[in-house]
Amino acid sequence: MKEKTTAFIDEFFARHTELEGLRGQIVQAGELLAETFASGGKLLLCGNGGSCADCDHIAGELLKGFMLRRPVSAGFKEKMNALYGEAGEEIASKLQQGLPAISLAGHAAAISAFANDVDPSLVYAQQVLAYGKEGDALIGISTSGNAVNVAAAVKTANALGIRTIGLTGRDGGDLGRLARLSLIMPERETYRIQEQHIAVYHLLCTIVEYELFDE
Repeated sequence: MKEKTTAFIDEFFARHTELEGLRGQIVQAGELLAETFASGGKLLLCGNGGSCADCDHIAGELLKGFMLRRPVSAGFKEKMNALYGEAGEEIASKLQQGLPAISLAGHAAAISAFANDVDPSLVYAQQVLAYGKEGDALIGISTSGNAVNVAAAVKTANALGIRTIGLTGRDGGDLGRLARLSLIMPERETYRIQEQHIAVYHLLCTIVEYELFDE
């Protein structure tokens, strides 16, 4: 792990002492995600309510620069210039390297069709089956750990050989037992669990970005 990554992790836990007991699992999750992207995999995300919004938030941090600028490669700039001249060069100068992260809550037509025609508890599992492949990763988010649709998605992902991470709280619930790696926040109130989720996934996004991109 890079020195700047380690320094950021240390600073994070100095500020969030209540999460120190999860340091090992959180760092492991960050490394798992970095390895997933580095090997050509993608990240799928699912959750409900506030956790649904968190899925969109995580995807947003990974699809573009978060802590770093992430300029595109010189080769891509040259190709855009060769194909489209100054207009292409201008586009390339503003684009940033992104990581493939998909919030499964963002596909209203597919979700409503499957919920209406088949089973609403399987709207995330169906998308995992459609999008996922071995070597990808899935983050399932549920403050109680007992969201049925998230659990079904994790079960489907496990069967496909997808790496599963659970972000939860309280006693972990079903998600805490199903996910290959569970990050169970040491809180019981929903809003407090969500506050810690935000802090943790910002750390995960930083670990991934620092490990995969240069300044």
